[in-house]
Formats: sequence, C-alpha cells, structure tokens
Amino acid sequence: MKYNLIFILLLFIGNPVFSQLQTLRKIDGTAVTSSQIDLVVRKLMDTAHIQGLNLAVLNNNKTVFIKSYGFRNKPEKALMDTATIVYGASLSKAVFGYLVMKLTEENVLALDKPLYQYLKKPIPEYEYFSDLKGDSRWKSITARMCLDHTTGLPNVRWFHPTTGKQDTIGTMKIYFNPGTKYAYSGEGFKLLQLVVEEITGKNIDELAREKIFKPFAMTRTGFIWHESFGDDNVAVGHMNNGDIDKKKKRTEPVAGGSMMTTIADYTKFIENMMQQKGLSKKLYKEMLSPQVAIYSKTQFPPIQEETTTENNAIHLSYGLGWGYLKCPRYGKAFFKEGNGISWRNYNINFPEKGISVVIMINSENGEKVFQELVETVVGDTCIPWKWQDYIPYNQK
Repeated sequence: MKYNLIFILLLFIGNPVFSQLQTLRKIDGTAVTSSQIDLVVRKLMDTAHIQGLNLAVLNNNKTVFIKSYGFRNKPEKALMDTATIVYGASLSKAVFGYLVMKLTEENVLALDKPLYQYLKKPIPEYEYFSDLKGDSRWKSITARMCLDHTTGLPNVRWFHPTTGKQDTIGTMKIYFNPGTKYAYSGEGFKLLQLVVEEITGKNIDELAREKIFKPFAMTRTGFIWHESFGDDNVAVGHMNNGDIDKKKKRTEPVAGGSMMTTIADYTKFIENMMQQKGLSKKLYKEMLSPQVAIYSKTQFPPIQEETTTENNAIHLSYGLGWGYLKCPRYGKAFFKEGNGISWRNYNINFPEKGISVVIMINSENGEKVFQELVETVVGDTCIPWKWQDYIPYNQK
C-alpha cells in the first residue's frame, strides 16, 4: 500500500495537467507556472464574481494545462471538473464549419455552388425562410457565404439586427447583397444546416458524431442531448441577479449554437485543428484563411453602417467558420467566441507558435476576465478586444 501511494503521488507530480511545478511557454517565449495561473484565476473569479471557470492551454499543439475552477452549480455547492457538461453556444459554429469542410472534401457539396440548387424546392418555400419571398437574392447565397458571414441574413431573427433588442416580429430579411461584406449571422448557418441535412439525409448531430466526435474521442459532446451524458455532472449558468440559467435538453440540433460539450472534449477538437488532422492541408488552409475583411466598429450588432480601419493592421477578417487575424509579431491566429446569456466561452489559436487557449465560463460576467486571463497564459497579443466588446471587469 505504501508503494502504491508513492506511485500515485509521483504520477500527479509528473503530470503537466496537475503539477503545480509545470511551466508553460507564452507566445513571447517567457514562462508562466501552473501556480501563477491558479493565483490569477482565483483572483479574477473573486473580483469579477465568477462562479465557475474552465481553462485549457496548448503548447507545441498539445494540451499542457487543463483545469476547472469553482462551481458547476453554486447554489448546490457542486464543483466543476473537466468532464462537466457545459453549453458551447457559438463554439458550435466552428465545429459545424469543420464538418462542412469534411463534406466538401468528400464532394458532398461545393463551397461556391448556390445553395438553392441542392434543395428540392426554392428556399422561400421552406417555412422558416418564407419571408424571403419576393427577394431573389437568396439565389446567390453559397456555403462559403454562410461560413464567412456574408449572406446578409440577420444573426438571430428574433433580435433586431441593428439594435440588438428583442424583435417580436422576427422577420427574416437579406440586409445587403450576399457576398459583399461581413455581418455575423446565425441564420446563415441555419440555412446551410438545412441544405446539409437535406442532401445527406442525416441531421448534423449524426454527421458530427460520425465525422468529428467519434474520431476525436469527444464522448461527451453533441449538438443534441444524449442520455449517455447523464445528469450528475452538468453545469448550470449563473446570472448576475442570482438566477440560474439551466439549458434545456435539446432534441433538435442547431448548427450555430446548440452544442453541449466539456472543456476536455473541446480541447481535443482544438488539438486536432492545430495538428491539422482529419482534413487535407489544402482545405485546412482554405478554412483558416481570410475570406472577407472586417471593417465594422464592433462585432455586434451585426448590421451596421459605421466602419473603421483601426483593425486593418491585424488583418481582422473571417475565414470559414472561424475569425482570423494576424499579429505583426506572432503571425496569424484563428478564433471563435461562444456567448449565450450566462455562458461565456473564448478560444484563440496561434498555429505558427503552436499555442492555444480555451476558456469556458458559466457566469454572466465571464467575458470581463477574458483579456487578463489570455494575457496571463498566452501573453500580450493583438486581439481586438474592443471590437469584440470584451471590456475588462476593472474598466468602464
């Protein structure tokens, strides 16, 4: 028994995920230890009033740090761990983008073929898109436009695209000529989902399990709820007013935002993206290359006339399912956010440096710590925090 205990202690000391002596490499070549990360995370959670936080870091395209802090359900005093089911929100779009690239590689669809040509009937004859009747511009929308957010469709039809306020009418409308500029659109992803499901005869959860989740060993991830997840380790969201945001168990997948996952599973997905597995190098390059330059002052609200050149220096753009930028010192990066009321997620990857960070927070205040947390584990980069509207907790 004595020797077994010694072995277990040595295992934990030698494991980079658990060891407090582990040193991580930041993007500028400097180092940060696991103990330093712990101190910063706990300070941020306490100061910014965050209930639960998941963090993972990649060095050399491999996970070197993954840890959960705080509560999956604070009122019940239930602790978070790396296998806790959390809501991925719009991180779903990055996974769906990869899925579409897989289908492209398999010649199931082509990125630049008008989507209506794949369907059994005109797009306005599908009830969800019936408002588009009378506007023939839907004929020009392609898969590429859906993935790089240039369809002209709103983000969520129930939120006014220029103010962000709830819109009880929920009109579906094309706000500009498709393919001409960037405007974040979840409805564009719904249109592409419709096409993918009709031409394959499978829903996107089935396709993702077949082509992504099973190959990447993501056993606790789905675009719908699976009974295999169980009910004993599922996070709830925490609102600033004390309310609990409990996600429903979806039975219908939504490409733009229904994914449930864990920090361990999603980090496996990022590892595979960084190591360029499962897809040809040609299609990886296309997926993670700039498709459309971004000149909007902020990301939201998506439909806005005011423009800016302040992000030109970092080549702020959108790829296929991923945001794109290029730091003068550290090279290109691809990123994706996932925000939904009390769920705040962020991922950015620097492939030329082999460095990534994944953050998943189940608290409404989560995005207020993104900048300091990323700078702690990655360093001072050229991330456009202002454009993303991620204002630190200690700033107005």
